[in-house]
Order: sequence, then structure tokens, then C-alpha cells
Amino acid sequence: MTSVNVKLIYHYVITNLFNLCFFPLTAIVAGKASRLTIDDLHHLYYSYLQHNLITIAPLFAFTVFGSVLYIATRPKPVYLVEYSCYLPPTHCRSSISKVMDIFYQVRKADPSRNGTCDDSSWLDFLRKIQERSGLGDETHGPEGLLHVPPRKTFAAAREETEKVIIGALENLFENTKVNPKDIGILVVNSSMFNPTPSLSAMVVNTFKLRSNVRSFNLGGMGCSAGVIAIDLAKDLLHVHKNTYALVVSTENITYNIYAGDNKSMMVSNCLFRVGGAAILLSNKPRDRRRSKYELVHTVRTHTGADDKSFRCVQQGDDESGKTGVSLSKDITDVAGRTVKKNISTLGPLILPLSEKLLFFVTFMGKKLFKDKIKHYYVPDFKLAIDHFCIHAGGRAVIDVLEKNLGLAPIDVEASRSTLHRFGNTSSSSIWYELAYIEAKGRMKKGNKVWQIALGSGFKCNSAVWVALRNVKASRKSPWEHCIDRYPVKIDYDSAKSEVRVQNGRS
Repeated sequence: MTSVNVKLIYHYVITNLFNLCFFPLTAIVAGKASRLTIDDLHHLYYSYLQHNLITIAPLFAFTVFGSVLYIATRPKPVYLVEYSCYLPPTHCRSSISKVMDIFYQVRKADPSRNGTCDDSSWLDFLRKIQERSGLGDETHGPEGLLHVPPRKTFAAAREETEKVIIGALENLFENTKVNPKDIGILVVNSSMFNPTPSLSAMVVNTFKLRSNVRSFNLGGMGCSAGVIAIDLAKDLLHVHKNTYALVVSTENITYNIYAGDNKSMMVSNCLFRVGGAAILLSNKPRDRRRSKYELVHTVRTHTGADDKSFRCVQQGDDESGKTGVSLSKDITDVAGRTVKKNISTLGPLILPLSEKLLFFVTFMGKKLFKDKIKHYYVPDFKLAIDHFCIHAGGRAVIDVLEKNLGLAPIDVEASRSTLHRFGNTSSSSIWYELAYIEAKGRMKKGNKVWQIALGSGFKCNSAVWVALRNVKASRKSPWEHCIDRYPVKIDYDSAKSEVRVQNGRS
């Protein structure tokens, strides 16, 4: 306890060092100035200023010119006006037992099995993963796969994605009262499902966007593509003034469910669920008053130059020719290294001076005394960040980041709750988590929130936002009817590997 108090005092002194030195100095100068007389001011003018006007005038002009140039060329703020997360209909809810039945039906419908599916070992494997994954019984599956027999067709896949995107956008436009024709930039990301015409073209057609809209369709970029889309929209908003940017993040389940026997490819079936989000960004100064957040930083890290990183999450065919996404045994190590690189770039941008000094001291100490200092100092990001939205990729992902960043259970509550309630919705999961924090009434003016997304390639991408006001949950929030039941306590160690959910405090 004493060490915590000492660190807080140290942090306060270093953070406010300028103020602690500036105010006494100002008081001294003010005291001296209060004793000056009119004769003293005249003497100051005639002795020092009168003969130096030729020097002072250009200096003043240069200062004014520099200030105007800085104001004119600095990047304009990017505001998050509103966002919307898609909430599938209740008839699409898929309990663990229902998901297992979907797997069974999909495999049974596979022509190569001739209508039989009598190998129970794969079912036991999937059930064990499912029950210990952190997912609850209220996640959602696609309608095509809930049908008996399952409809794993291109048409069913398109139907799933269109319902998600259109549902999220209709709610967004209804909440913001923005005319779709006012959208100047459109970015849609879907990693695994990219039809022709593209999904961005589908949005243009459905909502009748104007013909000169700058549209982009991102594919194959994994679960971190949502932050990539935000970063792309930010760069475009810095170039194109006085406009709106629309970002849509989703993933398709119907077309990408795996029906083979390769266990490394089965895991994704247990984690991914239906979901999507639509985000409205603006660079219009007048939108600041009604916006929720301002974008502070985006940091993207790509370690794909390394072969292990490139191959740790990969789509391909198994021994039987069935397509799926395989997860290698190196994924945990790869994710850890990529996150560290991302943090090493983001840290200097957001951490207070006190934490930078501690890290620098331990860094130099480790260089000089390698045997005595075994680890670098891990900065306390909670001194700079108020809320964390860690991609709900799975229980292990959240556990590792919670440990490595030194976070408390409440810091990862939004991530665990999102994983339990909605599953891994890929690139949109960080928006369900942000909606959770708002629904709990925890987002206050000036709070900073850090969205961390991991994806194939391998990539780790971060976005940091600052709240412009006390943010409340939006109308038709995905947590609107269930927030009081969260957080939940999950017993992973029960004797029969059953998941026991108990209500926690709201």
C-alpha cells in the first residue's frame, strides 16, 4: 500500500512539475511588477524598447505568420458523431447446444459424407472448446445455418451480410438524422466474404449515396480491419474538408463455417458469431457539439514480414479439400510480440512523463546491469487510459492482455461481457464493447478509451478516443435489454466443464 502511495505522489509531482514551478515564478514576477511606477515604465521603454523596434517588429511578424501557418496546416479534428451495432433478431439466438446442432447438420449435409455423421470425437472436441470459450447461450447464428438442412450457399451468405449492414446503417441514420447523400467517404471491411458487386457498392445502391462518393472495400485483413478502416477514413477526412465518412465493419459466418475434421480449423466455428457495426465520422467543426468522441491516435503494427506471423492465421484447404481457417500453435507468441510492438509505438504518444521516465530508467538499467534487472518496467496505462476495449477474439486473448498490461477485472469487463453475450463478431467487437461501457454509464467527459484489435497477417491496431461529453447509451443499443445482467461470473473449472453463469453487480 505504501509503494502505491509513493508512486501516486511521484506521478502527481512529475505530471504537474511545470505548474509547480510556473506558479511560484509567476507570483514572484507579479510581486515585482506590482511595485513598478510610471517612471519605471518610461525608463524601461526609452532604455530598452525604443531603440529595438526594428528587431522587435520582424520578430512579431514572424510569430504571427508562424501561428497562422500552423493553424491553417494542422490536421483537422476527426469526430465520432455516432455509431450503431447490429442486434440480430431473437429467433437467431444460438445456445451452446444449438450451435453444436448446427455443426452436426452442416457436416451431415456435406455430400462427401453421404448423409452420415457418426464420428463423435469431433463433437466432444467442439463441445469442450465451446463450453470453455467464454461464450454464453444468447449469441446469434446466421439464419441460413439455422435452417434445416443448413443453407451454406452464396445467396444465404449475401443475405446474412446485407441484413447486418443494412440493419446497422438504418439505425445509425435514424439516430443521427443525417441524409445518406451527405456521405462523402465510405469504407466497408469484411475479411472473408467479398462478392461482386462489392459490399460498398451494395451500400451505395441501397441508400442511394451520391455518385462522387469515395468508396473503399477492404477484404482479407482479419479482425483488426475495423481500426484499419477508421485510420483510412481519418486520413481521407484530413484531405477532404467539410464532409462525413461512413465506416462499416462486419464478417460473414454462413459462407465460412468449416465442415471438416481438422481440429485447428474447427476452433473458429466455436468463437465467431453474427454481428456488425456502422460508424459515422465527421471533420465539420459544427459537429463537435453533438459528437460523442474525438479521435486522438491510431497506431497500426504489421509483423507479416516474419513467416511465423504471416502463417499463424491462414485460410486454406484441409486434407479433404474443405476450406477453413487454421490457427497455428505459434499464435499466442506471435500475438504477444505484435502487441508489444504496437504498445511501444503508442506508449510515448499517450503515457504521462512520469511513466516515460520510469521506463527509460529501467531500460538503461537493464543495458548496464543485465544480470540484476531481468525485465523492463511495464508502464501503467491506466494513468493515461480510462477504458479499454480489447478485441473479444477469445478468452485467451483477453487473459493475455489483461496480464501483460496489468489491468484489473473491471478494465476487461466490457471485453468479457461482449464475448459472452455476442461472441467474436470480428472487427466489430470493439464497438459492442464501447456500447457496453456507455450502457453502464461509465463514460465521462474527458475520458480516454483505447480500442485494441488483433488480426491475421499478423496485425495489432489501436485507436484512442477522448469523450467530448458524458456519453449515454444510444437508442437501440445492443445492450438495451440485458445490461443489468452483466457482468457475469463464469466458472470454467466445474467438474463437468459446464458453464455456470451468475448475475454480477451492474
